[in-house]
Parts: sequence; structure tokens; C-alpha cells
Amino acid sequence: MDNNIVKISKLSHRYGTAWAIRDINFEIRELGVLGLLGSNGAGKSTTMNIMCGVLNQTEGNVEIGGYTMQENPIAAKKLIGFLPQNAPLYMELTVSEYLTQCAYLRLIDRKHVAAAVDKAMAKCGVAHFRNRLIANLSGGYKQRVGIAQAIIHEPKLVVLDEPTNGLDPNQIFEVRKLIKEVGEEKSVIFSSHILSEIQATCSQVKMIENGTMVFSDSMDAFNNYIEPDSLIMTLHNPPAVTEMEIIEGVKKVEVLSSTKFRIHFAEGHKISERLIQISTTAGWRMSEITLEKSSLDQIFAQLSNKKSS
Repeated sequence: MDNNIVKISKLSHRYGTAWAIRDINFEIRELGVLGLLGSNGAGKSTTMNIMCGVLNQTEGNVEIGGYTMQENPIAAKKLIGFLPQNAPLYMELTVSEYLTQCAYLRLIDRKHVAAAVDKAMAKCGVAHFRNRLIANLSGGYKQRVGIAQAIIHEPKLVVLDEPTNGLDPNQIFEVRKLIKEVGEEKSVIFSSHILSEIQATCSQVKMIENGTMVFSDSMDAFNNYIEPDSLIMTLHNPPAVTEMEIIEGVKKVEVLSSTKFRIHFAEGHKISERLIQISTTAGWRMSEITLEKSSLDQIFAQLSNKKSS
């Protein structure tokens, strides 16, 4: 057996007559946090549910730690911790009671259950709420408890489906930090439709759109694909548009208002410094210049085009 933790090959699934995912292939060999990025309905949750044995695929194969999900589902599932989109929490239980129940469900030896619960609570920062009802926790702490149940049995792979959905900015920051800490000891797959979440949390990224994989590489390589190619510039003494259009690297100028302009520039050109210098010399009275980030839809289109070309 090689050292792959996950090996997915030719994975496809169909709901009725429509394919939700088609010919998904990837492997995970090392620790860290891998981001599964895609718009809503792209096929992320379907892929994760099949990986975790919640859903049977129509075609293809899932291998976890050398065990195939179809032939050895129990052995494969023992290696996985899963937090689905809707955390499987029992609101009427305390944190300790719930995690104790999860430990028994994970077949942890009875004499080790208390230690496993204490370790998971400490890791996820919920030990001080051990006797509080889950119903009375904030959204962020409920997610922490959800992550605790996913790691209580020390799995090799932790699968988190949209774990920051519905949280406020402070809660998102704390959950991100926790995910990174878990990724120092285990392999984590973290799905989101929010680009900034993946960029802030993951070292590797895989992108699914319309049920197919359109990108699979490091976050650095991904960021190279989404370099901005436009900026917004505010000038209080602007020149004629034709004067801006002849600047080296400028492809197009859009007039947004009497003082605000969108500048489209050629790939690889560091246009900001040039515009600042020209503005200062020519007296354009620039007060603001901001690079525009590509929208997720634009990124999907760019990557899909590159894949098909």
C-alpha cells in the first residue's frame, strides 16, 4: 500500500437522470488542510458524502487508508471524522454527555472514553462548557462541539462540510484557527463556496464546478490564476480617457463617474505604481487606487476555459 490517505478515482454520481458529479479524481498524501471550493450546487457535498460512506456512488471508487469504501466500509469509516453541513448535535444533552455518546458510537474502549472526551474538549476549546446544554451554546461553540465529535476517535482524515456557514466574523476566525490546528496532526478536507475562507485556511485547493474538477493544486498556484486584471482609480483632476488608454499595460478604461475609473490592464503588468507616478507628475490628484478581485463565477469560467483549452 502506498502512503495515500485518500484516493478517489473516476467518481460519478447521478440523481435521477442528472449527474451531480462526473469523473472526479484526486489523492491526498500529507497532513494539512485541503480546501474543496465550489459554488452552491457544484457537487461538493455529494463528493464528501460519498467519501464518508453516507452516499453510494453511481460509478467510481473511494479508498481511505488503503480500504475501499464499497468493499471495506467499516474499516474505511474508522479512519474518518465527519462534520456535515448540519452538525449532528443533540441539543438536550450537555457537551460532555454528547461527546461521551459519540465516543461509544465510535467504539472507543469504555475505559478510554473519559480521556478521549477530555482530550477532544480541550483540543476544541469547549472544556469549560462541559456541563452546559448544547442548546445554550453560541453558533461558534456548537461548531466546535461538532468538530470535537469528528476527532474524538483520532481519525486520520477529518471531513468538514461548510463548517463556518452562519457564523459571525469572530466565530469564523476562531473556527478557522481550530481547523488549522487540527490540520497540524491530521489530514483535513474543508469545503466552502466562499473563496476567502479557502484562502485563509488551506494549503491545497481543489475546485469543483458543474460536477467536474476544474482545478487541483497548491493555494499558491491557485492564487496565480486569479491575479487581478482591473483596478478602480479615483482622480479629482482626471485627464481625457484617451490619455489614460495610451499608458503602457492599459487595455481599457471605463468611466464610472466624473472622478472614478475602472482600468483594465494586461496580465503580468504592475500597473499601480506606474499610474501613481504618472498621476503625481501630471497632477491628476489621485485619492484612491484599489485592485479588484475576481468573482468566484469569473474564476470558475477562467479555470474551465483553461482546462478545456
